Amino acid sequence: MPYLLARVYLREDDTLEGKQAHRRILELLKGWGVSGATVLKSIMGYGTTKSFHYEGIEVLSYGLPVIIEFVDKEEKVMEVLKLLKNLGLSLFITLEEVRLWQSS
Repeated sequence: MPYLLARVYLREDDTLEGKQAHRRILELLKGWGVSGATVLKSIMGYGTTKSFHYEGIEVLSYGLPVIIEFVDKEEKVMEVLKLLKNLGLSLFITLEEVRLWQSS
């Protein structure tokens, strides 16, 4: 069965239901039965505004990019994407087919 890696791109200052959006989405993913997820915070980036966000300069350090990654079976990921769509956030999400490898 194919697995997908989903990456959800946010800004650290995005909010959802009174919490940081990345934290709330992580809670939702857990509640929806996603087997695991990781939040990655960047140190620098830019988006659609083409403005740089950089951790080292206080004036520009707001709204740094945050990425939530999760891997699951394709069916599950597609189901979760439908749920994420209903959150009312403007989300940028990428998908990649992945193969799982276990060391044991």
